[in-house]
Formats: sequence, structure tokens, C-alpha cells
Amino acid sequence: MPAPTPQNVPDELPLLALRSTIVFPHGRIAVQVGTTENIALLRSLDATAGLVLVAVGLGPNADDLDDLVHRIGVVARVRERMPAGAATLQVTLEGIARVRIGALTQRVPYPVARTQPAAELVVAAGAADASLERLIRAAELLAELDATFPAELAGLVARHASNAARAADLAAAHATMRVSERDELVQCLDPAERLERLAGRYEKEVARAQVLGEIERRTTKNVEQHHREFFLRQQLQAIRTELGERDSTESEADELLQQIAAAGLPDHVAQEARRETERLRALPPASSEYQVLRHYLEWVLAMPWTRASGATEIPLDRVEQALGDRHYGLDEAKERILEYLSVRQLLGAGSRDPHGPILCFVGPPGTGKTSLGEAIAASIGRAFYRISVGGVRDEADVRGHRRTYVGSMPGLIVQAMRRAQSNNPVLMIDEIDKMAGGGSGGGPLAAMLEVLDPSQNGAFVDHYLNVPFDLSSVLFICTANSLLDIPAPLRDRMEVIRIAGYTVEEKVEIAWRYLLPRLFREHGISDRDLQFTDEALSTISHRYSREAGLRGFERNLAALMRRRARMKAKGEEGAWVVDGPRIDDVLGAPRYPVDEAEVEPEIGTATGLAWTAAGGELMTIEALRMPGTGKLHVTGQLGDVMRESVDAACSYVRSMAKPLRIQDAEMKATDLHIHFPAGSVPKDGPSAGVAVTLAIASVMSRRPVRRDVAVTGEVTLRGKVLEIGGVKEKVLAAYRAGLRDVILPATNEKDLRDLPAVVRDQMRIVFAKSMDEVMALVLLAPIAMTQGAERADAERADAEPMPRADGRGDSVAHDDAWPAQ
Repeated sequence: MPAPTPQNVPDELPLLALRSTIVFPHGRIAVQVGTTENIALLRSLDATAGLVLVAVGLGPNADDLDDLVHRIGVVARVRERMPAGAATLQVTLEGIARVRIGALTQRVPYPVARTQPAAELVVAAGAADASLERLIRAAELLAELDATFPAELAGLVARHASNAARAADLAAAHATMRVSERDELVQCLDPAERLERLAGRYEKEVARAQVLGEIERRTTKNVEQHHREFFLRQQLQAIRTELGERDSTESEADELLQQIAAAGLPDHVAQEARRETERLRALPPASSEYQVLRHYLEWVLAMPWTRASGATEIPLDRVEQALGDRHYGLDEAKERILEYLSVRQLLGAGSRDPHGPILCFVGPPGTGKTSLGEAIAASIGRAFYRISVGGVRDEADVRGHRRTYVGSMPGLIVQAMRRAQSNNPVLMIDEIDKMAGGGSGGGPLAAMLEVLDPSQNGAFVDHYLNVPFDLSSVLFICTANSLLDIPAPLRDRMEVIRIAGYTVEEKVEIAWRYLLPRLFREHGISDRDLQFTDEALSTISHRYSREAGLRGFERNLAALMRRRARMKAKGEEGAWVVDGPRIDDVLGAPRYPVDEAEVEPEIGTATGLAWTAAGGELMTIEALRMPGTGKLHVTGQLGDVMRESVDAACSYVRSMAKPLRIQDAEMKATDLHIHFPAGSVPKDGPSAGVAVTLAIASVMSRRPVRRDVAVTGEVTLRGKVLEIGGVKEKVLAAYRAGLRDVILPATNEKDLRDLPAVVRDQMRIVFAKSMDEVMALVLLAPIAMTQGAERADAERADAEPMPRADGRGDSVAHDDAWPAQ
């Protein structure tokens, strides 16, 4: 039988549909087939000379034979076939020519399709020479780089350079391509285009082989270098043995043992260190475990197991003087610190206080919490170290990582002890309220509980050191901005000392005593160059840095000094007097008005007091009525507790409609909208109940609310005013805003003793038990709402003058307590 050509291909041929590969003309492949149709087709052919029409099915419809119609296939001869399994045959196919697949004439037991000639395009002379040359050069390079690539392919392609189609098919048969790319080359009837694609493909394979070869050469070089070093070390060790010398590992191990003996370590620690040193002796220095053990032993030797700082006795008089010299005010905090240190002094340096609490300073930022700890450490002569646990979310951050992990390190506590180089430092744990909850590795709370529990921290075990370390002599001081954010088990182990914000008068005094002398030194000027007055300092504090702490106040003072230092460096002599124009020139326009609080009575607006981590703040609550069906809208990003407080206030006002002279029909035909300004700030808590009730009662009864009075307290459905927290911070916020009249729950009368004396003397505070008392004092006479009439001026209702709180917290009535509006 003559070899078929595109001109003498039979009109019909069995269709062998493949999925994973395709044969090219003049190429040969071995393939396994397992479908029922293909098995039946192959068994029906002549054993050595059967012809088939080969095509490849792609995409989601690979099994649909109709999709193969009108596509290009390859006529191939079946050269060999043999069983490859229970239901598969392995055959060798030899490609002959491209043909176009026609209609199917048979489907069972195997498909048979008509064939149509597929004429390839004629390549003009020289049109494919560049692509062919690139292909041959890439094949030669690939044969040099890849031992599995056939070296004779470049010669075969060059031999058929005059036949572009034959050369392209030869190269395609040996190219590494996906089946979809192979099918594209089969479908392409332009030999020049096929050569161009193959040249690009072969060049990519060359680049890939070059990269892999470079990686292999580097790997081989590194392995050979490692082997060379190993053999050299073995030879060096053999030479030293012959000369009677000791190797470096033995010397290093002996040196470590000497350091362990001289360090005076506790017995259990010394025993563990000696055991690890003997393990180190048996390891080669190049091993990774050797470096891990060496690093561990360095940490053990560097820890202050027995080194203490400061005197054995705590000089209480020196502590008191140091606290007074570095901090103004804070009398309660200073008194509690001295009491705490007195207890430790009486117990003695070697005794442990199993029930002694850990100090925790709670207050707004910039109020001197960290500097208090530094003053304590300096006064008793102990080392001071500060660690921040804000954002710590893993137990390993506190207790350390085990040495099985790569790059493991001790935890924050052990690192702090090593840097402090003392076993009894003052260790300040900052931002403990911002310690995050645990993740998959366990929370840091359990580890921190052990650290701060005096009955447990005498044998604190860090995962890295894996030996107990005594923390009972450490003076722990924690700081936080919000007590509520500290987990309850941790809060139970601490003695809380609240540090509230400073008044304007206190800030002025602190500036004269501490800030100005230090800032003058830091800026290279003196009080002869820049002269302050009490009025100027008060203006800077009140109108440029209205805050609970001192950081913004200090920044503004530093800005003035920098401007003066700059002008002095330019040669300007003389003194600057800090006055209003000078402050405006350097600091710009005032950031806060003279009195932040609004004092004009309004309908539907009440002034409340809020507590934040940065101190107290004023909170304006607005209520608006509109025609509707009795619905209640609340806005301002409120939490669940505050929303429930609004609902309770609304229900209380509806129950009091008759005393407030509100018609039932009006309540049913009116929608209420309650808004808490600063909508981007989350708000929660029940202490706004009094202010919300006032706003709703005001807008429904059309009675203005006195805005020069700040109110706070929780309200029940019966109108009872319940106790709230943060009284000191809230009253200070009203004082800073220029308000002098505040209404508090009656049960908060005990909290007046926490207020500074200057604030108690100037504030007028009333303690209310019910909303009836609050509304009688704050709600004014109703405004006339006749048709066409304009809003009348608010007149004060006939109410008793508000009493004033004296220094003892007793309510004392004064005739001139609150002057009429």
C-alpha cells in the first residue's frame, strides 16, 4: 500500500479522538487509549498498517464528536499496539498529513468521518529564513543545556530547510507545549507562522533551561563547599588530636562552664545550664542546633538571677520628696504610693507580700502616669524599665517562644529583666487596657495573670528559658486609660489609683514649676529671652490645649520657644513678652472659644456630661419633633445601652404627659428625632439618661432648657436618678468649659471629696434623686406658640435657688446660688 499524501488520502477514515495529546505530520507518539470507541477502532484495524484520522477534543465539549467536524486533523498510521492494562491499549502513531474532518458517516461501534484535503499555504522564498534560523539556533542551545533534549533535532530541521512545513512539524513534535498549543499548530496551515511560533517557544525553553542550570550550578557549588569544609574540619581535628591540642568546641564549652560557676546561678538554673553545655560539646559548630544552644546559654548567663539594685531599705522621706519635686497635685496618688511602699518597708527586703496588690495608674493621656513610675524608681534607687503591651495578642509575647521554633526569643518580661540588669527593678507595664484578646495561639491574659499575682510570680517560667525566674521582688506598676477595658481577673489583682485631668490653674502652676525650666534648657534660651505671665499661660491652656493632660499644652509652649530661639539665632536681642498678639502670631487663631458651652436656653437641647479615656467631655443632646405617627428616631452611633436609655427616657416622658401639659393626641401625632452630635464617635452607657429625658420633655412641652447647667445620671422608668461613674472627670470637663452649675445623682455625693479644692469652691452642685427635681430646676416656662407669633424670650420659672456643695460634700442652700437668667 503506497504511503498516503494529502492528494490520495482515503475519503473516509476511522476517527481516533484523543484528549491529552496530538500527533504532528512526520512525527511519532505513543499514547494510551481507554474509551470504548477507541478500543473498538484499534482492534478492528490491521495489525501493522491501519490508518486513522487523529483529532483532539478540547474544552467542556471534548466528548462531542460533532465539534470536531470542519476542524483540521492528522492522518496517522498505527505502528504498534499492545495491552497497557485491563481496559487500555498503548499504541504508537506516526503522523502523515493534515486533512480537514468532514461529516460523520458512522458513530457505532466507533466513529468514521469523511476527509477533505487541507492545502497548506505556499511560503515565499526567504520568507521563513529568519524564523528557521532562530529555531535552529535555539534547538542547538537547548541540546547543550538539557541532556534529555534530542541533539539531532537541529540537524534534522536544517536538513529540511527548503520545506518549511516539514521543518515546522519536526520541531513541533519535540517541543514542550500544552495540548491546546499543539492543537493550534495543527490547525495553522501557514508554515511560516508555525515556524515563528515555534522559534519563540524554543527561545523561552532556552531561557528557562539557563535559569534552571544556573540554580543547579549554585546548588552544586554550595554542596561541594559544605563537603569541602566538612573534610577540612575532620582533617584539622585529626591533626590537633595528633598534636595533643583541644578543638575550639571543647574550649568554648569549658569557658561556658567556668562562666556558669562564676555567675552564682541558683542550683536548678546552674544544673540546667551545665546539661545544655554538655550537649553543646557534642555538636559540630556548623550545625543549627549548636547556634540555638549557644544563644540560649548566653541568655541564661545574662539574666540578673541574684543582682539587685537600690538600697535594702526603702527611704520613704526621699520618695515623698521626689514625688513632690516632680509632680504637682495628685495628692491621692502620692499618698497611696507612700502607703504601698511603707508596707513593703515594714515587711523587709527579703519578705514577700502574698496579698500585696499591684499598683495601676488609671487616667487620661498626658497626666503623668509614666513619670510617676520613674520618680518612684529614682527615689528608691532601683532600675526602671518600661514595656508596652498595647496590641499584644499572643501568650508567647509575654511568656516567650519555645526553642523548637526558628528565631525563638524570650517574652517581654524576661527581656525587660535582662535589660534592667536587676532582679528587683521598677517595671512599668504600659497600656495594659489595650492588650488584645487571644488568638489561635492562646491569649496573653493567663500569662499576665501569673506575672502580676504575688502568690505565683515567685516562680515565673518563660517558655524560652524553661527555668523558673523569681519576680516577687519586682515593683510592678501598670498604666491604663480606661479601667473598664482591663479584663476583670486582671483588674482584681491590682490596686487602682485614679489620676484625673488637671484644671487650668493646676496647669499654670505645673508650667511655672516644671515645664518652663525644662523647656528653656532644651531650647537654649532663658526667661530673659521669653517672659510668660499667668494670664498668657491660662490663655494657652484654655484656648489652645483644652485637654485633661499636659501634652498639647507642652507642645504649644515649645512652639513659642522655638520661634524665640530662631529669632535669637538670627541676632535679635531683648525679651519677648508673651501676650495675646504674640500667642496669635505663633500659635494661630484660638482653637477653642472663650466658653465652649452654650448658655442660651433652647427648646429640645440639653447639656450632658460624658466620660472618655481622655477625660471628661461635654455632650450636647438634641431633640426634634415633627408631624408623624409617634415614631422615635435615634442617631449618633450609639451602643445598645444608650439606645435603651433613650427608650426609657421617652417612655418616662410619655407617662408624665399630664404634669408636663402634653396632650395625648399630640404625642400620638408626633415623631421624635433624638440626635447625639459628633456622629462619627461611638457612644454608649446609661449616664446620659437625665439629659435625654430633659431634651424630650423640653421639645414636647415647648419649655426651654437651661444650657448653663450640665447634667448627668441614669434614669429609670419611675423617674429615679441613679448613680453613675467618672464624676471627677465629668465635673472637671464642665469646669474647663466655663460651666459652674452641675446636677449629679444624689448617690454620687460621696464622690465630691475627689474633686480639687479649687473646683469644689467654684462649682455649684445639686444632688437630685428624681427627674421631678431636675425638671423643676432646669426646665423654664413654656414659650407661647400662637399662630403667627414669633418665638418669645425664655423666662425663668419660679424655682428654688440651687444649693451649692461645700468642701465636705454637704448640700448647703445659698440665696445667690444661681442668678436669674
